[in-house]
Amino acid sequence: MKSLIAYYSRRGNNLVDGTVKELRVGNTEMLAIILQKLTGATCFRIEPQVDYSPDYYRCIDQARQDLQRKQYPKLKRVPDNITDYDVIYLGYPNYWGTMPMAVFSFLKQFDFSGKRIKPFCTHEGGGMGRSEQDIRSICPDAQIDAGLSIKGTDIKQGLAMIEEWVRHSSDKAPSEKISTYIKRKGENDL
Repeated sequence: MKSLIAYYSRRGNNLVDGTVKELRVGNTEMLAIILQKLTGATCFRIEPQVDYSPDYYRCIDQARQDLQRKQYPKLKRVPDNITDYDVIYLGYPNYWGTMPMAVFSFLKQFDFSGKRIKPFCTHEGGGMGRSEQDIRSICPDAQIDAGLSIKGTDIKQGLAMIEEWVRHSSDKAPSEKISTYIKRKGENDL
């Protein structure tokens, strides 16, 4: 089975344990990198043509307005096709109880009939929200597996949970334990 990890993530100004902090790598991107190391899947970053504000509070207000208006932003690029992929790991932060609108835009680009979608979501307390139902609405002919929800600040401490989710949601075991990978390569390589 060939897999794709498609994810949206925000670098820079982010909410971390109730405080706005500067992140070199966004939480969802960090989780996507970990999943890539565990699965060997191809990674694709979902990016809107027009980025949200670098200011965290303006960003979440813009995201709220897009959701309320059901505005699907144009994307910088999309994969040529997804026909070669059987499994799509779909990653995003929880924005207003669901996915960022750029992820909705990505899902509307393709026919996911017969595909297996494995959602993963980072958050600061909101869990998956209603994102799994939203994915089912957009992709009614896809198999939507139970998602992985992890607090952004818990990613590195939750490595065993991430490995277990991959093991139970995959036809094969992870190629390498991520904790082994981190020890071998160094935490800064994530």
